[in-house]
Amino acid sequence: MRGLFLLCGVVLIQLLAVQTDAQGSKSKWQTLTGFSPRVIARGGFSGLFPDSSIDAYNFAMLTSVEDVVLWCDLQLTKDGAGICFPGLTMSNASNIEAAYPNRTNTYLVNGVSTQGWFTIDFSLKDLNKVNLIRGILSRSERFDGNGYSILTVQDVNTELKPQGLWLNVQHEAFYAQHNLSMTTFLTTTSKTIIIDFISSPEVNFFKKIAGRFGREGPIFVFRFLEKETFEPTTNRTYSSILSNLTFVKTFASGILVPKSYVLPLDDKQYLLPSTSLVQDAHKAGLEVFVSGFANDVDIAHDYSYDPVSEYLSFVDNGNFSVDGVLSDFPITASASVECFSHMGRNATKQVDFLVISKNGASGDYPGCTDLAYAKAIKDGADVIDCLVQMSSDGTPFCSSSIDLGNTTMVAQTPLRNRSTNVPELSSLGGIYTFSLTWPEIQTLTPAISNPYRTYNMFRNPNERNAGKLVSLTEFLNLAKNSTSLSGVLISVENAAYLRENQGIDVVKAVLDTLTQTGYTNITTKKVMIQSTNSSVLLDFKKQSRYETVYKVEETIRDILDSAIEDIKAFASAVVIVKSSVFPDSEGFVTGQTNVVERLQKSQLPVYVELFQNEFVSQPYDFFSDANVEINSYVTGAGVNGTVTEFPYTAARYRKNRCLGSKETPPYMAPVQPGGLLQVVNHASLPPAEAPNPVFTDADVTEPPLPPVTAKAPTSTPGTPSEPSTNAPAPSGQTRLTLSLLLSVFPMAIASLLLL
Repeated sequence: MRGLFLLCGVVLIQLLAVQTDAQGSKSKWQTLTGFSPRVIARGGFSGLFPDSSIDAYNFAMLTSVEDVVLWCDLQLTKDGAGICFPGLTMSNASNIEAAYPNRTNTYLVNGVSTQGWFTIDFSLKDLNKVNLIRGILSRSERFDGNGYSILTVQDVNTELKPQGLWLNVQHEAFYAQHNLSMTTFLTTTSKTIIIDFISSPEVNFFKKIAGRFGREGPIFVFRFLEKETFEPTTNRTYSSILSNLTFVKTFASGILVPKSYVLPLDDKQYLLPSTSLVQDAHKAGLEVFVSGFANDVDIAHDYSYDPVSEYLSFVDNGNFSVDGVLSDFPITASASVECFSHMGRNATKQVDFLVISKNGASGDYPGCTDLAYAKAIKDGADVIDCLVQMSSDGTPFCSSSIDLGNTTMVAQTPLRNRSTNVPELSSLGGIYTFSLTWPEIQTLTPAISNPYRTYNMFRNPNERNAGKLVSLTEFLNLAKNSTSLSGVLISVENAAYLRENQGIDVVKAVLDTLTQTGYTNITTKKVMIQSTNSSVLLDFKKQSRYETVYKVEETIRDILDSAIEDIKAFASAVVIVKSSVFPDSEGFVTGQTNVVERLQKSQLPVYVELFQNEFVSQPYDFFSDANVEINSYVTGAGVNGTVTEFPYTAARYRKNRCLGSKETPPYMAPVQPGGLLQVVNHASLPPAEAPNPVFTDADVTEPPLPPVTAKAPTSTPGTPSEPSTNAPAPSGQTRLTLSLLLSVFPMAIASLLLL
């Protein structure tokens, strides 16, 4: 079935671009040669397709720099054929266990007894029955049924004609013990195939092949494993060999090292100061290639889950540049080198759209704190946002939730006894903002949001409780004093409940605060008022001239003309969720709606939320790269703004040099919506889902906001008042029954987990 699912290029990505020659000219690169760092595709685009499959290699070539180097982990079969396969044993990345269930064997590998299906026990003909599948279980299984054949080195060369080919020989000594000669295979193959690089972690292997190739032969690269691991042929640790680079230079022209050799991490996954390895190797005349790059693995917290930031720290940090990166996602490596490198913070915008923060830079600091807002401004946000909550004494402040248990460590304080049941807001009890005074709220410790805790992904643990909550007044003054911000976005929710049940008019509080902070006289700062309730925006529109933004929380597939006309009566822009633009099913984009186009035709700008850096927040179509996702929404769908918890990523994206090119390179082209599913075998497609609803005028229409109802006098703070005799008792429970205590318990547990 080789070639049945061969990518046609335009199926997955809009390749209206031409590839640029990354090695065409010298520049300011601090590499050994002065040329830009090489992009090496490990097993092709192995972050998406099965490692070393025809589609993995082909897609790497279609989406990367023109001179991308294809990496092949060279293994030998029983009859001496050279195949590309990621391991010495075959069970992890193929279906060999199903094809040959009884053909396992046990051998010594570097002195360790190892059981499995070894390539040396199978002929090339035997392996015709074996197909490649994913080798990392966290990656999609949808391509496992595509029937990818195992490729020989000759297959890769003949079918793909790569501009660069890298053969990695991981276990030459093992094959020699079983009378299979890597040296013979390589020298014979090099007569008909151009091999650009050969790497190995074994010193003696290089001694064997020395002089076997002419002056135009491959570049030899010594591969370092973990520092305390013993090199099998010299019985020295790799750390020991690293201390003598002049020795390495006697048999190799370059070294391949794990990322930690260059930028080590501490035990909390934060960066330590860089080593001098790159400079030392360059002084010794050795190129430095770095392995271990993948978009869907944990990286240093310093990078905020942004893989481009990680690449740039290796290739464009002002002090050195490595000579190449070995990546499972070569599209990101290519864009990092060619689009995002040598781009200062003051670079010119190449595409214009609003970068709107979500609770400030809440991916890096606790949301709606002074630190989150300060970082959002520093990171290049155009607009910072405040979701307004109200304290019991009528102070408006910023918080991402009306329940303080979701945003602070209140469950660990004596104030936890303020928990109440409010069915209008939640089926569970909560410690609501209107149950505490502003001075009490100011004593609370904020907590960073960790939306992907179940994946063991945590945001900036060192700052998980940093910063302080800010009042709306403080927020507006901070924005007013910023020279870079173009405006603020103030969100108002639960206004009807607060008026009817708490005697609080949040609309009036917002308008009064805007007046008190001088925004009625400011023309340099745009004020946008956002709500999911048309009644709230109508109330603001009656009392002010601020811009109003209507938020559609539901995922929709279309919107009626009548609904658009209703929205235009009270809103000047619309916020929709990402899946209302690119609907998805089980991690795959299924297509594109016309919602953005229809709204924009009615002169309504469209802002989309929520953009996050964590790869698990993105469908597979975006290659676990927030930059690819943003690019597809901005240049593909044409949205007017992004609402993001990581403003730096969006602000940097719009300055990248490739957006200003006359011809967009393939690694900066938007993805084709639904294209990835076209490469999946029909039997492996996710089940069809019910279509998303159409947004109608009935979804827009609401009764007007109720008048403010005077709140009954309350007793001493911390002692909830008795329920009104006119209101139904909540299942006969009193305020501090066991059920309420249990409702606080999960918050307490969650708070402890944040510590």
